Formats: sequence, C-alpha cells, structure tokens
Amino acid sequence: MDPMNNRRRRTSLALLATPVISAFSLLPTPAARAESTGVARVDLPRFSAEPAGNRLPAGWTHQTLPSVERANRFDLLADDGRTVLRVLSDRSASSLALAKRIDPAATPLLRWRWRVSHPVAGSDLQRKTGDDYAARVYVLFDLPPERLGVGDRMKMAAARLLHGAELPAAALCYVWGTAQAAGESGWNAYTDRLRMIVVDSGKAHAGQWRDVVRDVAADFRAAFGDPLPLISGIALGADTDNTGERVEARFGDLWFEARR
Repeated sequence: MDPMNNRRRRTSLALLATPVISAFSLLPTPAARAESTGVARVDLPRFSAEPAGNRLPAGWTHQTLPSVERANRFDLLADDGRTVLRVLSDRSASSLALAKRIDPAATPLLRWRWRVSHPVAGSDLQRKTGDDYAARVYVLFDLPPERLGVGDRMKMAAARLLHGAELPAAALCYVWGTAQAAGESGWNAYTDRLRMIVVDSGKAHAGQWRDVVRDVAADFRAAFGDPLPLISGIALGADTDNTGERVEARFGDLWFEARR
C-alpha cells in the first residue's frame, strides 16, 4: 500500500491518539487526582533540571506512530545556559508524552517557551496533507464517554479496536503554523475531537525563543463547552511526515498555574 494513502486512511482519532497510546496506561490512580487541586502551580518534569544528552526527565515517554515509518529524534541540549528539549523532525512524526492528571479549574494557565528553526512551508490545518507543524503542544482531557454523541462513541470504539488502548476523547493542540495566522483556530483535518490553535505562525519569529501562556480552561470551553474535565496528559512534538520537510524545534520547561 502506498505510504501516503495509508496515512490518509487513519481513523478519526488515530492521528491524535497514536503518539500517546502507551502513556495512557501510566495515568495516575484516582487518588492522585486531588494533587493539583487548590495549588497555585503544577510543574511538569523539567528539562532544565537535567544535563544535556539523550536522557529525558522521568515521566516523559517517546511515543511513535505505527503508520509512520520515521520517528522524530528527541534529546536535551544546552541553550544559553539552560537545558532544553530539542526535537529533530525529518520527514517524520512522533511525540514526547507525559501522563499526568491536572485540574484545569485550579491551574488553568499553561506556560512554556518554544523556538523553531523555520516554519513548515506546507503546514495548513484545513488540509490533511498539510497536517504538519514546526512545533506542537497537545493538552489531552479526560472527557467522560457519556458526554459524547453516538457517532463519536462508535469512532472511539473503532479506534480502541485498532490500537488496543483507551484514547483521548477531547484535546487541544497548540501549534506553530504557516497557512493560518497566529490566533486562528479550527478542527483538525482528521477529527473534530482535536481543536487546533495557532499560537505562532510563519517565519517572522523563527529562530527566536517565544514565551507562551494559554488559558486551557477557556480554550477547552470555547471548543467543547462545559463542564470542564480533568487534564489527563501532555504531549510535545513536531511533524513533517506529510510534507516531507525537515525542522528543528526546541521547548523549555512547561507548567500550569492559577490565575492571579
């Protein structure tokens, strides 16, 4: 089968879920759900606390896609005195995933830094062939099945049969795009359970560190409505498998914090 046709036949949630499948078997027990409730800040395992090299902080797991031949390369390197995550994507796609339950009602603001070598020229959230980005940050939500319609439940059941794991029913994906301007958003070309939000776009700030803060609670409500579920995981990456391009992305530490 032609590899491009194979990619285009991914099921509704496969593109979103496959990079983080095994992470969902590592989700905290229900007793751990209250850990983020009532606190002012929740740090994710920090890249800056590690030495440069191939060893990643505990908790972060490299998740590959069975339908994509080439995986990204993830490592840590020193950048202006700080250790950061580097992602090298060369006609490839995969994610670095973290399973962690966070209460977005208590700590709704997600902060991070990112930098890309250049935008992916063919990136366009309105086209399946353009579903490549210089950098991505996924926020995955623990949406109860009863909040899904019959059609969505059937898609989830089909995806579970194909991939053998529980899949996220709702997610936000913050991207560095090209065809759309910063601030634009839309449903993923493969599934309406994944809301794409363009944070940076084009080459104007390529090669520069960009500080980002997003209100994930507000973004979730705008995309999916109320009530607000718990966050179940985070995933980082870049992807160039559809466009055949090459890009380098870097990420600083990420954390959630309360509104002031």
